[in-house]
Amino acid sequence: MKILFDLNVVLDLLLEREPFVIHAGALTGEVEKGRLHGFLCATSVTTLAYLLSRALPRNEAQVALEQMLALFEIAPVDSRVLHQAMKSGFSDFEDAVQYFSAVHAGVDGLVTRNGRDFQGAELPVYTPEELWSILQLN
Repeated sequence: MKILFDLNVVLDLLLEREPFVIHAGALTGEVEKGRLHGFLCATSVTTLAYLLSRALPRNEAQVALEQMLALFEIAPVDSRVLHQAMKSGFSDFEDAVQYFSAVHAGVDGLVTRNGRDFQGAELPVYTPEELWSILQLN
């Protein structure tokens, strides 16, 4: 199963935000095991680098970013993604960019704690708890 991880789920893991780190860590573990094929939007990587540099010492931020780049495939952002995002009707442009990068990367769904940000999405949108439950049933 190919899943795009919203930035909030990755930050929950890397910044150990309670209580969200539990499911974020479990899902990332499934990516490490190969049961999930994890994706990050290209624009999320730049935002992640910035936020980690503000929250962690420089060397720790660098290591964390390198780990994410090794673990996750990057869903590209190009002019087609940006144009679709602008025309989409999503209330937040950044969320629209993530969504359409996911669509073009061929993912099966997204995982986020903010499902309302993706209202009207045709791809399935899961909370970390929902996706974890699905994985446990398979």
